[in-house]
Amino acid sequence: MDMESLMAQAAELQNKVANAQEKLAQTTVKGIAGNGACIVDMTGKYDILKITIHPSVLPHGAETVSATVLAAIKDAKQKADAIIDQVMGEATAGMPLPQ
Repeated sequence: MDMESLMAQAAELQNKVANAQEKLAQTTVKGIAGNGACIVDMTGKYDILKITIHPSVLPHGAETVSATVLAAIKDAKQKADAIIDQVMGEATAGMPLPQ
């Protein structure tokens, strides 16, 4: 493989990854905990956009609220991870990556 071809492939990969990152920034997931007691909206780049806490959770105290929010964030992160794997996999499909 000549250097010019290698540089063209690198530029193509860089462009595809940049497009994938933009797509992830525009993609949102919902993390849900406590049967909907807390919902976290997060982007595919892990930016938290919104946290919704159902009023029925509040009387249970700060520890319960905190645990519910944390569980919803973890759920959102797992969903974001799955989307990241998919989007980045599509962006790099067929591209020879260094071993």
